[in-house]
Amino acid sequence: MALFEKKVRTCLWFETSGVEAAEFYVSLLPDSRIDGVMDHGVPADPMVVEYMLAGAPMMHLTAGPHFRPTPAASISVLTKDQAETDRLWTALTAHGGQESQCGWLADRYGVSWQIVPERLITLQRSADRAAAGRVRDAMLQMRRIDIAALEAAFAG
Repeated sequence: MALFEKKVRTCLWFETSGVEAAEFYVSLLPDSRIDGVMDHGVPADPMVVEYMLAGAPMMHLTAGPHFRPTPAASISVLTKDQAETDRLWTALTAHGGQESQCGWLADRYGVSWQIVPERLITLQRSADRAAAGRVRDAMLQMRRIDIAALEAAFAG
């Protein structure tokens, strides 16, 4: 997909290291790649990097300390299984990332992520509202989502 085929893209502001962060992010998920980098006179830390993250268009703007990442905006990733959940969680919390509750974390660049197993959503959408409530209650006690524990809560 060419850079301009998508009209809308998410832009994240970085004080520094926008390209470094984008390179890290595209290494984590298939269908991800760097599409372009624009210099603003500081070749060591270019101003704009445009990339695809799992097929979604993204942009990092490296423009100084005026704004900081906030958990009010996050990158949400649906995972297929526990192995993928664990792999992403471990990579994103490494080197200074911070775990939070309910599948949330902040990576070493301060960007918030939600690592959400597809199974969590399926269980929470169950017609059995009591079982779905038990799943929600179990999830609220977790940091990294544990699919086996969710299944156990669903079963009662």
